[in-house]
Amino acid sequence: MADSKKTPHIQHEKHILIIFSWTLILLVSDLPDILWNEFIGQVPEWLGWGKVGLLGAFFGLCLIWKVVRPLWQFACVFLVFYSADAVSTWIGDTFWWQSRFGGSQVSFTVGYVGVYLRDLGVALAVIAVLWIVKRRRSEFFLTKGKLDAPIEQVRWLGIRKGESWRTFGWIFAIIASLGVLIPIALAAHLSPAALLRVAPLLPSVLLFAAINAFNEEIYCRASLLSTLPEVIGRTNALLITVVFFGLEHYLYGSPPGVIGFLMTGFLAWFLGKSMLETKGMFWAWFIHFLPDVVIFASYAISWVQK
Repeated sequence: MADSKKTPHIQHEKHILIIFSWTLILLVSDLPDILWNEFIGQVPEWLGWGKVGLLGAFFGLCLIWKVVRPLWQFACVFLVFYSADAVSTWIGDTFWWQSRFGGSQVSFTVGYVGVYLRDLGVALAVIAVLWIVKRRRSEFFLTKGKLDAPIEQVRWLGIRKGESWRTFGWIFAIIASLGVLIPIALAAHLSPAALLRVAPLLPSVLLFAAINAFNEEIYCRASLLSTLPEVIGRTNALLITVVFFGLEHYLYGSPPGVIGFLMTGFLAWFLGKSMLETKGMFWAWFIHFLPDVVIFASYAISWVQK
């Protein structure tokens, strides 16, 4: 009798946790930035710190309200993430930083070193707090995982029962790369001279693609998939990563807009699936890395053609 009375109560609390999770992630995602940009024309400078304040308030709520307390790890990790990101943005806007890494006079490599030094700092801050709250790096996917783990069947993608990530990881990485390469190649007008000029930038392209893929897998995926599935369920947690990652690329993705949101949202679903099924980050990072190589190569081509 006690169990039958307890079950509806537990379900009610889970629904509250799901609602709070979705509401918070939408409020701190790029959705407010998109709306401000669409209706006002620019994103206010205070918005980043406003998100930090909201996360701080929610973390405090987790400490005092038992119902939402299971979300404390999620709130804590995202509070550190957005605080580090706000500090990174502030540093990037300082005269000292701009004089060394900004402006039209800096090289392609130096300019992106400035960007990814700060972004790597954000990722390391997230890793630090995940290590504190989860205790073991395997608990937040900071391991290669089981590379030949079985992949769950997805008929509409042609993934049959018994398929392995060792096979399908390569297939999807190549498909994702071609999905980015083909429209970029069709839009670009490359001359042999431009290709020769961009060749020396290839090591920088590979480095920045590797760092960007690693950083985004840490704070866009590992942070969510290590703190939410046990609280709101795997499906909701995975869908949250889809929306969060897609919105992050709506304004500044390659391509931006609705198409960018749909493409990166689908990619986020597949990369999150790989993390959960392999219990590690390798395939998510690698599948993310290859398209990023194409994207950063396009940035390098644009730079040499200026």
